[in-house]
Amino acid sequence: MRRKFLNSIALIAVVAATSSPPPLMPVAAAESQRTQGFCRNADPLPDIGQERDWQAEQDRRDREAARSEYSGGDHMVRDEAVRDEAVTMLVVPPPLSPAPPPPAMASGGEEGKISVTSTRRDLPLMDSPIAMPSPPRPYPQSQPQSGLLTAGEHDDLLNPELYAAYVRRSNLAQRISDLPRVDTLNVVTVKVADASGRAIPFAEVRVTCSDGGSITMATQADGTAIFFPGLDRLSERINVSARQDGRIIAATRPALISSKSGGQTIGLTADTTDTRVEKLDLMFVIDTTGSMGDEIRYLQSELRTIIANVTDKHRGIDIRLGFVFYRDQGDDYVTYSVDFERDIGRQQGILAKQRANGGGDYPEAMDQALVRAVAHQWRPDAVKSLFLVADAPPHNDKFGRTWAAAEAARAKRIHITPIAASGVAGEAEYAMRAMAAATQSRYLFLTDDSGVGNAHAAPAIDCYLVTRLDALVRRVVDSQLSGRRIEPDKNEVIRAVGKYDAGKCILPRGYRWDQGQAG
Repeated sequence: MRRKFLNSIALIAVVAATSSPPPLMPVAAAESQRTQGFCRNADPLPDIGQERDWQAEQDRRDREAARSEYSGGDHMVRDEAVRDEAVTMLVVPPPLSPAPPPPAMASGGEEGKISVTSTRRDLPLMDSPIAMPSPPRPYPQSQPQSGLLTAGEHDDLLNPELYAAYVRRSNLAQRISDLPRVDTLNVVTVKVADASGRAIPFAEVRVTCSDGGSITMATQADGTAIFFPGLDRLSERINVSARQDGRIIAATRPALISSKSGGQTIGLTADTTDTRVEKLDLMFVIDTTGSMGDEIRYLQSELRTIIANVTDKHRGIDIRLGFVFYRDQGDDYVTYSVDFERDIGRQQGILAKQRANGGGDYPEAMDQALVRAVAHQWRPDAVKSLFLVADAPPHNDKFGRTWAAAEAARAKRIHITPIAASGVAGEAEYAMRAMAAATQSRYLFLTDDSGVGNAHAAPAIDCYLVTRLDALVRRVVDSQLSGRRIEPDKNEVIRAVGKYDAGKCILPRGYRWDQGQAG
């Protein structure tokens, strides 16, 4: 995405070695390669049983409660059809307020006041008198403005030395054994392009290891598929080929995996032309526990605007939208899934109904939510984008299942893009960043610049730009569709942290990731 394709009819391997020493592979990992074989594939998606149809139960209870208010004493509505229409009208969510202009550059001044709007829908005149109850409690009388929340982002694939230093400092991989360890210093990027150097999206890249084992990953819109030699247990010598629609489009080429720290790129030239991206499957996985209460309504307004902007900008793209809302064991529901659908208006209405409730302790059922989301029917010829909106990690004994779901997402070519809300701490940030890096995505996090919600923990990130959340998510989706990184305009930037250059942090001369400082 960030570099031009290496255009050649032969295999090209470019190794950008750094002066920093390579990270040591744990003894257990080296032994695992000898005993379990090379080219490790992701395990099947964990089986967590059938999901309870909570929303159908809730809708039935809400309708019965609303009808009972209309059916009491002298005010009983005798025409059931008219009564049902009145109830339905009361539960329609109000429209969004228009987005405000971008916030001014941070200067220590007071934040502008948040304005909210409300709507009232008059019932049609009827012969039968109708009592006018308040709208059912699950639906608000007003919605906050969109365009208020602010956020930053970080791409750990673009900043491998900083990510390695972060992993070393946090020591979380040692404290929680099931937390993933993704080595961004040693990444093998396979780029598939046509003879003119144009990217070939959705090509199946097959890597065959020396013992005959193989692993297959499909290319993203930028024509790349990434492999992690340690995580994927690649052998020193591999063969790489590419297929599309069951046909070989790039012949098998041998390659030698470098043992040095640095990025390695393998270019394959396909005997076909580039394919236009025409489909997008967009999934939002949202924590709706009580701890999200300070931000959930703002996030709803933001997401509704984001979805509207994406669908409006990409009218030529076939877009489907889905959701997984989740809480925790013992709550009204653990997960509530909404299948992919092209009816964006209907999906927006479902989003507007959600409320923050339950939870209790800090960790939540993130593992089950990701399993449900990955298990949806994602289209093989679509860009697959999953946004994980959360403020807490999974339970300690569920990190393994959470990572299994992330690896299954990677195998399906699903981008996982976390949006970290207030309350995110060490374990949550670590897991979210690992999932983003493994699935060729970025880590997004809300900031305090908006003045909305509880205080947001400062991320363990050296440089980033703060912009409006809705604009940031739109840029991420645009980048995933176009296959190129899209930076914000200058007038979109609220403030800058550190030395930032097109997604990369400028490191001081002599920086050593294993010391976290200049050498």
